[in-house]
Amino acid sequence: MITRAIQEELIQCAAEYPAVTILGPRQSGKTTLAKMVFPKHAYLSLEDPDVRRHAVEDPRGLLESAGSETILDEIQRVPELLSYLQGKIDEDRQPGRYILTGSHQPQVHQAISQSLAGRTAVLELLPFTVSEVRRYQQHPKNAFEWIHLGFYPGLHENKLQSARFFRSYMATYIERDLHTLIQLKDLSLFETFLRLVAGRIGQLVNYASLANDIGVSATTIKNWISILKASYILYELPPWFANIRKRLVKSPKLYFVDIGLAAWLLGLETPLQIERDPLRGSLHENLLIMEVVKRQLNSGRQPRLSFFRDNHGNEVDLLVTSAGRSFTAVEIKSAATFHPDFVKGIDVFRQAVGEEVPVQGQVWYGGPRKIQYRDVNVSNPLRHGFSI
Repeated sequence: MITRAIQEELIQCAAEYPAVTILGPRQSGKTTLAKMVFPKHAYLSLEDPDVRRHAVEDPRGLLESAGSETILDEIQRVPELLSYLQGKIDEDRQPGRYILTGSHQPQVHQAISQSLAGRTAVLELLPFTVSEVRRYQQHPKNAFEWIHLGFYPGLHENKLQSARFFRSYMATYIERDLHTLIQLKDLSLFETFLRLVAGRIGQLVNYASLANDIGVSATTIKNWISILKASYILYELPPWFANIRKRLVKSPKLYFVDIGLAAWLLGLETPLQIERDPLRGSLHENLLIMEVVKRQLNSGRQPRLSFFRDNHGNEVDLLVTSAGRSFTAVEIKSAATFHPDFVKGIDVFRQAVGEEVPVQGQVWYGGPRKIQYRDVNVSNPLRHGFSI
């Protein structure tokens, strides 16, 4: 069991708010984190049928019996409990009384906005970061091994076989949980949809194309994507656009919150297969972009990330917006050899925003050397560390 990068932020939130809500996908380590940081809190799992029945039939009695400091796990199972929790908090606003966890963002967020606004801090815990996995003695050595294995804590903590883990994850969490949210009539269509999305990582979302390929309506595709984003299966990267003369795309891109699941959906069973696959560049891009997302969430920041693309196809894979309207523009390549063409999109973006806007250029590639090309830093973040 390792210390999570988000732990410091969690402790600080618990020192300021009477409740802290930890959201994230199934198996991301929310329960383990809560128990490790707050070992003296009582623990109630709403996945337990007896506890859940008690919460539904006698919510006041459940909260009273739990005591003044409690971890309420999987709160999305009984979101109406938060209305009664509001009263308990208003009676005593001592910081850190309640630690809540939830897997399905839509239900929990709605309940929080109605009952716990101003009473709880909200954190998002995604699967391990690269630095967290490296605390284990055995860990991936290159990008393709990282992609193959993914970042779910159970894989690394218990040294599980990745294909078996993701097959189980698909059956026990995605299919079961999403079935209740989407009310699927044909599960095979949804599985086909997931595999098609995996095959289009890093591409502009085209609802009509996906709908035609699967045989459902574009509205259905939008609904499925919305649920997958809210359930922390997919991450949507929005396009950057501003009031400038160049025409820019306005469609987002989709990435998987855990790259290992994407590789499994694509049927890539070994790191060597990933290295030789035509989608290796897109998978590598997904890996690094989600690492930035996790690093920002773990520090309590809301990610201000986007990508740039104009109607001529000039593109920057990742834009990180900083305070004061400055940018870090990152081009991501899986190649081990640097080529000057890698900075083309960064140059176009600088021209688009104008000289008065600071833009730091970076190229992340798969090579062994850290170099400087003009005013652009070129490095392998898996080898040299992330500079964002």
